[in-house]
Amino acid sequence: MKKAYVFPGQGAQFVGMGKDLYDQYPQAKAMFEEANDILGFRITDVMFGGTDEDLRQTRVTQVAVFLHSVISAFCENNGCEVRSSASPNGSEVRGDEVRGASPTAECSTSSDTSNRERSEHEPRTASAASPQPDMVAGHSLGEFSALVVAGALSFGDGLRLVYARALAMQKACELEAGTMAAILGLSDEVVEKICDEIDDVVVPANYNSPGQLVISGTVKGVEIACEKLKAAGAKRALPLKVGGAFHSPLMQPASDELQKAIEQTVFKTPICPIYQNVDAKPHTDPETIKRNLILQLTAPVRWRGIVENMLADASAPLSDRGDAVVFMEFGPGNVLMGLIGKIKN
Repeated sequence: MKKAYVFPGQGAQFVGMGKDLYDQYPQAKAMFEEANDILGFRITDVMFGGTDEDLRQTRVTQVAVFLHSVISAFCENNGCEVRSSASPNGSEVRGDEVRGASPTAECSTSSDTSNRERSEHEPRTASAASPQPDMVAGHSLGEFSALVVAGALSFGDGLRLVYARALAMQKACELEAGTMAAILGLSDEVVEKICDEIDDVVVPANYNSPGQLVISGTVKGVEIACEKLKAAGAKRALPLKVGGAFHSPLMQPASDELQKAIEQTVFKTPICPIYQNVDAKPHTDPETIKRNLILQLTAPVRWRGIVENMLADASAPLSDRGDAVVFMEFGPGNVLMGLIGKIKN
């Protein structure tokens, strides 16, 4: 039986996330404090005792989810027996939301890992006797968490890239307004066909589970698509409260900016395959992982395909695939476990 570690994207954050880890485990406290030093501001103050509005700031939200996810998994790897805390406002509709004020602290996105001593508490140094994943994946932002836990990225470099990603996405949102909507009850093929027929930018963005697909694009394009999709039989076409058109062509400026940071970052061969968002396939080659990560912001998240491929690659008979993989979600909430259940069923 194989262990699959999965990591959520933005949207599951809640005030107080990670404080239990900080208070109980010295290893977790050390990692949170390292993050404070790298970012140049005390994100722990916002995560543990800020307001919901504070936690929605661009420079905080994605980083907070990343930190909670990675530190939870690393504590598990070292026998702390922790799991993700359930968000009181969890949802099964995800769109990698970016909101908030402009940052007041700067964080370098370039890195030279060869010239920087690795911290002794980075995931690559986890005890060999501790549980280790056989495969990993993350939903959108969660892919960065997966890369760190699998050892492809150092903890510090992963944090820098996530911070750069958040700021780049916010800039792209300010350049051109966009939005997203969850489409329920239609096949992927019908949604794809209707989006293709619309002149404005609107594309499938998250293939979450059977009958649940999120679309993304200009405000006008998404509005037109929702009307056409409802007319085609969608059970619901639900506009999402997001700050932009994530995983669409409108994120190209963000992708271009993030590419520079990714190309300057050292990636290593991971300890296990990572199933990436852009093609749902397992990868271990560092250069391929980097290319796919650069494409991620403008490509759809193929979560359904990732889960199906993980199950298939467990090399179990078809009738037993549901038990061939143990999925473990690390991070705030349990949205991915809900989606995985729908995909398996």
